[in-house]
Amino acid sequence: MKRLHVHVAVKNLEESVRFYRGLFAAEPTVHKDDYAKWMLDDPLVNFAISTRSETTGLSHLGIQVDSNAELTELAQRAISAGLVTMPEEGANCCYAQSDKQWVADPQGILWEAFHTVGEIPTYSGQTEMKSGCCNPTEQSASRPQRCC
Repeated sequence: MKRLHVHVAVKNLEESVRFYRGLFAAEPTVHKDDYAKWMLDDPLVNFAISTRSETTGLSHLGIQVDSNAELTELAQRAISAGLVTMPEEGANCCYAQSDKQWVADPQGILWEAFHTVGEIPTYSGQTEMKSGCCNPTEQSASRPQRCC
């Protein structure tokens, strides 16, 4: 099964949690000081927000898969379409460890295909408040960079 992933950078996490809690009529599945995630079944989406970016708004989009076989399938689909992909195995990001494939669309919006294989105790395995994870850089528009 595949699940759409949306990650939004926000200014005030608790204000945004209150908003999305009301919008989705659900509590976050993960709720940290700087990050919250809803694993919704209706609509089928992994929706995440965090305060880790200097800018607010859409951070990136993605497709979450249940197995490495599905991740390989998505990567092959992108390669067959002539898209430039960047594999990232064992990525530590968003309190999870995942294997990923990154692509950037023509507008520079990053898309990650990912299979989560475990949890980690900190955001990206880092302790500082503002980290590069989930913060696409200007270079990301032409070449996917490491991000969550």
